[in-house]
Amino acid sequence: MPLKIYLNILKTGVYLSFISVFLVFTNLLFPYITSKQIFFNVLVEILMVFWLALIIKYPATRPKSSYITFGLSAFFIALFISSIFGVDFNLSFWGDIERMLGLFHVAHFFLFYLIVITVFRGLKDWRNLFIASIIAGTAVCLYALLKIPYSTIGNTAYVSGYAIFNIYFALILFFRRRREEKEKNQDWLVSALYLAAAFIMFLVFSVTHTRGAYVGLGLSFLLFFILYALYSQSKKIKIYSFSGLAVAVVLAALVFSFPQSALVRNSSILSTMTQISSSAATFQTRLISWKAALKDFPNHILLGTGYGNFAITFDKYFDPIFYSYTPTETYFDRAHNNLVDIASTAGLLGLLTYLSIFAAAGYYLFKGKKQGKINTIEFIVLICLFIAYFIQNLAVFDSLVTYICLMLALGYIYWLTNGSEEEELNFEANFNNKELAVLVVAGLIFLSIIYQYNIKVFKMLSGTISGQIQLAKGDIAAGVLEYKKALSYETPLDRDSRGSLINAVNGRQSELLSMDKTQAKSIAEYAVELAEDNVKLNPADSMAQMQLAQTLNTAAFVNQDNQSKFAFYSDRAMEAIDKSIKASPGRVTIYFSKAQMHITRNEKDDAIKILKYAVGLNEKYPESICYLAKVDIYFKNEAEGYDALNKCLDINGAGYLNPADFIKVALNYYAKKNDQGHLLLLYERLADLEPANAKIFVSLSLLYAQAGEKDKAVRAAEKAAALDLSLKSAAEEFIKKLEGE
Repeated sequence: MPLKIYLNILKTGVYLSFISVFLVFTNLLFPYITSKQIFFNVLVEILMVFWLALIIKYPATRPKSSYITFGLSAFFIALFISSIFGVDFNLSFWGDIERMLGLFHVAHFFLFYLIVITVFRGLKDWRNLFIASIIAGTAVCLYALLKIPYSTIGNTAYVSGYAIFNIYFALILFFRRRREEKEKNQDWLVSALYLAAAFIMFLVFSVTHTRGAYVGLGLSFLLFFILYALYSQSKKIKIYSFSGLAVAVVLAALVFSFPQSALVRNSSILSTMTQISSSAATFQTRLISWKAALKDFPNHILLGTGYGNFAITFDKYFDPIFYSYTPTETYFDRAHNNLVDIASTAGLLGLLTYLSIFAAAGYYLFKGKKQGKINTIEFIVLICLFIAYFIQNLAVFDSLVTYICLMLALGYIYWLTNGSEEEELNFEANFNNKELAVLVVAGLIFLSIIYQYNIKVFKMLSGTISGQIQLAKGDIAAGVLEYKKALSYETPLDRDSRGSLINAVNGRQSELLSMDKTQAKSIAEYAVELAEDNVKLNPADSMAQMQLAQTLNTAAFVNQDNQSKFAFYSDRAMEAIDKSIKASPGRVTIYFSKAQMHITRNEKDDAIKILKYAVGLNEKYPESICYLAKVDIYFKNEAEGYDALNKCLDINGAGYLNPADFIKVALNYYAKKNDQGHLLLLYERLADLEPANAKIFVSLSLLYAQAGEKDKAVRAAEKAAALDLSLKSAAEEFIKKLEGE
């Protein structure tokens, strides 16, 4: 096949890769991730067939020796070695559905890089490639500005990272175009379009509010002024650059000095800047994760715990103070710092090879500048791009969109330093034997990979959603049947699908009891099998062990009519929950599960003892003290129970109280004591649980009035009247009386 056809096929494939950033198939589990990665994987695998045939038939097209390529190769080899010796090879190599950042998936970006540096061989090629990327980036950012902040990407941090790359790509084209305009007296309109695109992508920061990206982009802009002044030969430009730097520093100082000013409060970007603080909850939770990595690092210095296995480190050193900053998102599978994450999971070998990629890029930038292959402004822009990327990655981690852009940036540096040394390509139209052999053999191999690890995964993900739809309709049996179909494909990414069904079954114990007993027991046993499969992947996984324990407890629950089976499942549940606690002793919520198991076994003292221990881990965390109160009151320990409930309500824990029947019991207790403050908190919670109960809002309106909160009293009275028209006249009279006081 002619060289031109190969090049056109591969270039077209690279352009098509930008479609991935827009794909969101709602019939897939984690659609913002899986839709994009599966499409990208399949596309790269198809392109690799033609790439292999190309470099076999036309040796001159093979990538030249480059430290960047060596660095990337060394990094992926280090990740593979780490995966082999890590705690969970399945997670390392295949990753999970929520991230799709296993070695298998990430390696596709390296293959993408090889294709890019092979076929994009001229300035026109790179200009067109950057334009395609900028168009995609601008569209993503416009959607974020006009529709939803996370756009088609699914995460505002990823949108910000994607915008950073494309802002700098636009600046690269802008400065190249400006130079051409001066040399050839060309129209400035194209340059204006590049700046307009960069400005639109800059505006996206006003809705994404990602502080790490703010810092990265801001510092890179400051660095731009510094480098531009230092490298410029013009005194006028030096003055302008240092003046711009001074103005930027002064403005930043004023913003942080007067955070409550109208200008700052009315500007989304400026107000977000003022929230950059070490006391911020998100920073503190990340700090906890970084400290965990630091504590564990001496145990796995060279190879880490295994690529992608940060969760095991985070769980092992989980600090209960985490709940003081946020009660949600307490499971970190990433360190939210790329360097910490790589050092923790891939060890020194992974970290050093990762850094070698950027050391190589820096080496070529300085070498290219010295040799005249890279002009000063392009050198500065590329340095600033990598600084911005590197800094923002200290608070997040890569995704598909940033990996694609990173490969483009590295490929561009490769071309800048190697493009002028390309050999003259030999055109040959006819097929030869080697070429045909490669096309057939590689085609069969990659076709198999596409089916086994992409199409089957797609079907599994789609089937999982079908199962979830049936469960949402309340048809457990039909839902389980859909899950069985989905899991019949036996993909290496089944872990999350199994986990979602396990959680669904464990959350429907009462519904299982209302089903046919034989069917309910069968479903529980199937869920146990799935939980055991997940535990086999990594017996030290605290979450997997907890899910197994909860599932075994569910199986015990539906087998209460058979004491031997009840004891069999219940005893195994206790063993599994103890393993979960051993893997993450500071995680408070695991103790809740253990307490529930003791309750199922009617072991009152053990349940209360374990909950008191959980309370002691972090006494400021309301959920544990609220749970203890419920259990104490359930077992008729009313003195201790209501003492705990007082503390629960006093630290704003009412939101953890349920069901409504429990709250009604507590209301009777506080009504007898005429405890207006606690009554009000309980009625507010009951109103959340029973929003259509007019009587609750009548009581609320009276309590608000007694507390002197007239506005709330009026709104509660109006709500009661709206729910029960017979109360309308009484409500109007009540409101008039309030307003007349």
